[in-house]
Amino acid sequence: MKIILLSGGSGKRLWPLSNDLRSKQFLKVLRNDCGEMESMVQRVWRQLENVGLAQSAYVATGKTQVEMIHSQLSDQVPIIIEPERRDTFPAIALAASYLYSMADIDLDQTIAVLPVDSYVEDEFFIKIRELETILNQSGADLALVGVKPTYPSEKYGYIIPYMNDELETNLNYSKVKTFKEKPSEDEAQQYIEQHALWNCGVFAFKLGYLIELLIDRKLPLQYEEMTKQYGKLEKISFDYEVIEKTDRVVALPYEGHWKDLGTWNTLTEEIASNVIGKGMISEDSKDTHLINELDIPVAILGLPHVVVASSPDGILVVDKSSSPKLKDFIKDMEQRPMYEERRWGYYRVLDYQKFDDGHEVLTKRICIRAGKNSSYQYHLHRDEFWTITAGLGEMIMDDRLLSVKAGDVIKIPAGTLHSIRAMNDMELIEVQTGSEIVEEDVVILTVDWTQIIHSVS
Repeated sequence: MKIILLSGGSGKRLWPLSNDLRSKQFLKVLRNDCGEMESMVQRVWRQLENVGLAQSAYVATGKTQVEMIHSQLSDQVPIIIEPERRDTFPAIALAASYLYSMADIDLDQTIAVLPVDSYVEDEFFIKIRELETILNQSGADLALVGVKPTYPSEKYGYIIPYMNDELETNLNYSKVKTFKEKPSEDEAQQYIEQHALWNCGVFAFKLGYLIELLIDRKLPLQYEEMTKQYGKLEKISFDYEVIEKTDRVVALPYEGHWKDLGTWNTLTEEIASNVIGKGMISEDSKDTHLINELDIPVAILGLPHVVVASSPDGILVVDKSSSPKLKDFIKDMEQRPMYEERRWGYYRVLDYQKFDDGHEVLTKRICIRAGKNSSYQYHLHRDEFWTITAGLGEMIMDDRLLSVKAGDVIKIPAGTLHSIRAMNDMELIEVQTGSEIVEEDVVILTVDWTQIIHSVS
């Protein structure tokens, strides 16, 4: 069995901690068994390791999230890169073409797909192992994992099985009759009485099934060609495009703990501490949570049942019951992400100005972890000025190897090849100045320090 973890998201539901570069699965607000802070993606990967599935897993994600995944997991995690965001059917089609043409996976191999932010116990991933057996036993094209509902929720989709199916009474799965998306509470109760399951977005198929589907739709089977045509694929979910149009679908019930941590009210139910970061909450502010990523303290007095979240991207004060409305409320808010994790560390935007003549100035605080290095790169439209504020490292600029330390100031003109490597944790202030300051203004030659050193020796 191979696992495809879908990592996407617009970053709106858990704003201001999440943004277009740091979706909810990357927020380090959960605690592991050792009491250390971890993100949803780190939790899921750790659980896959616990049940022996991590070595068979791939992460399918957009190019803007690759650095974040490398930072939080490992440089060695296999990643299937989407050229742009286009919903789950294009993402899974791209992943299938990769497994077929690049990884040389057998057509009879079972492929399981699941969100990268599932909040479950390890037993859930053991249940996923059973999907391979279910596909073989049932002869179905698709096998789903459905969660047994604990209450008539209006937030989830429902998998409706056939009733009184004599052929399935002695088996631990059901044939799927239809799907219902986010019904009313009364309708949900009726579905539960029909033994319906919550649709948690987890399913499996044989690779050959999806390859045949791509052939029928005249889509490329080769990964490189699929990436070239990716922008032409319709933005549509795999559920709508495939699952709900397929007759031979079965569902495997799961009765353990499962939760969608997609909004602040559900996420805070799983956060161990009411205060993360600098700040305090008064005793009469019952069931209130503070998550503060800024270096200034936040005080909450007399406000029960609220979430206060602050980050470089903004400040949110919201009643927990209203938090599911956040995505729609801020849908027209446009701002560049002010915080991003990279494979070498992270940066935080301190200030941005655009003058009447079009000249732009962007100031960042950058942390490079010990032993890590930035890419060997140059910029076309901006100059950079670095002030090293802490740490010791070495830098390559214009084919010269330089030692750098706290107090050094370095100018990097546009077009200058450069890279920096930290001996110990290093911090610097970077001021970018030019006519067009965007993250895309970079030409990268390599990220491997050995290759960088070799190129200038």
